Amino acid sequence: MNSKISDFIKRFHEDRESYSNVLETLLSSLIMISETAAPTFREHNRARCLVNRYMSSNLLNCYVDELGNALGIIPGKSDRNILLVAHLDTFFDEKVDHTVTILPDLVKGAAVADDSLGLAALATLPYILETYGIEPEANIILMGSARSLGRGDLEGLRFFLDNFKKPITAGVCIEGVKLGRLSYSSIGMLRGEINYRVPESYDWTKFNSEGAIINMNDLINRILEIPTPSKPKTSIVLGSIEAGTSYNTIPTRAKLKFEIRSESDQLVEDIAHKIESLTQEMTSLSGAHVEFKHLARRSPGGTDFSHPLNLIGREILTDLKINTRLTPSTSELAAFIDKAIPAVTIGLTDGENMGEEDESIQIQPIKKGLSLLVGLILAIDGGYTFDN
Repeated sequence: MNSKISDFIKRFHEDRESYSNVLETLLSSLIMISETAAPTFREHNRARCLVNRYMSSNLLNCYVDELGNALGIIPGKSDRNILLVAHLDTFFDEKVDHTVTILPDLVKGAAVADDSLGLAALATLPYILETYGIEPEANIILMGSARSLGRGDLEGLRFFLDNFKKPITAGVCIEGVKLGRLSYSSIGMLRGEINYRVPESYDWTKFNSEGAIINMNDLINRILEIPTPSKPKTSIVLGSIEAGTSYNTIPTRAKLKFEIRSESDQLVEDIAHKIESLTQEMTSLSGAHVEFKHLARRSPGGTDFSHPLNLIGREILTDLKINTRLTPSTSELAAFIDKAIPAVTIGLTDGENMGEEDESIQIQPIKKGLSLLVGLILAIDGGYTFDN
């Protein structure tokens, strides 16, 4: 492995006092970021919070762009650019309690893992590089990306990649969990939503007029009957369902959120068509309005297993004694893939209760996660982005 990477990892793990200061800086940023609500399309307060952190580190070009992305640059000496990305938005709105609790070994709070820790790592990176005397040749662009989740469909990152005037050498997408994750490819994915609504003048004597919950349940059962082959790997993930208001009221609305995932782009399209046909059939039978919406789409792609960036990533994980998890991604990595930019997605630590208000992350493994992040930056800066 590159000697610069090995030397950094050794110093990072042996100098306990310096790392203690790094961790204190990171946790301070994590609290401030986590306690600022940022539902998709309403991330501006969190973006300003992150930009203020950039400015306190004297970065260049610290600003929030037209789409709400939070940007800052650690200047280098060359014309190469490394883009580090963590998404600003979360699935929790302003009504949710965003208070963070720090315990001796855990941090708890809404979205601390997804992806407040990733943003805190961006805010802390300038301090790490300064503390350990690392001066990359490339410009390091730090980006909190807006409008990434759900209906956002990576809009913030796509906007930046479409409009940034200089080439991006490589990218690293930073997620809070899971430590050991090394994603370099994207599977085919369609994220959808089915909305069931009964009109005000509804005829409850109509065939199959049993209310939103029962009809949506019937629809779910039929969706689960759609064949999903093991080769190519294909699945339908039912993410959430909302319906009903009270004990004694027939529900007139329901919403189902789901994802179709497959190594085959064509299978994603075929299954989506089948689900849309089922919604049309339900509309015909029940008389309710059943609407199928496409929220996001990903196509399969990515770099090869043997790409230099992936090779060095696995070497760093092995050196850190972390079990490598080679899993495809449907997150920010897809935007890099669409632009043919080498990139990976990593996780910084381990956590529990993902997606819940009491989401938690482990503090101790963060040291290894930060080691991996800086190691990858050094690798990219040293040229591990070009196929041999």
